[in-house]
Amino acid sequence: MTSRLNPYLMFAGDARQALQFYKHVFGGTLLLNTYGEAGQPDTAMADKIMHGMLETPNNYTLMAADTPAGEHKPGNAYSISLSGDNDTELRGYWQKLSDGATVTVPLDKQTWGDIFGMCTDRYGTTWMINITQPQN
Repeated sequence: MTSRLNPYLMFAGDARQALQFYKHVFGGTLLLNTYGEAGQPDTAMADKIMHGMLETPNNYTLMAADTPAGEHKPGNAYSISLSGDNDTELRGYWQKLSDGATVTVPLDKQTWGDIFGMCTDRYGTTWMINITQPQN
């Protein structure tokens, strides 16, 4: 197996809902393992996600977990970027991700010539979508 770099997101108890939402956006296969299944059945975290992984038809992999109470530290030092030239596909992702999100940059033509948008979804994850446009 070759090496891969995957985003791994941490949540304060709603990793299951977030990953199910991302599955709705991207499709694919979602695997969820709880803390209870991993040997912690009698804890407050028993039904929370210890490890979740979404593998999409486009070979995206998104991983996530819930953090124990009091340990979640939301940050703004990261974003997930999707880019390419498939306008229909990327606009479809944007439409779903931006539903209920805070849109900081509307999906529109930018000064560098591409279509770009940025939003923070309902789970606090910031997404950047860049649709490459043909260069003249």
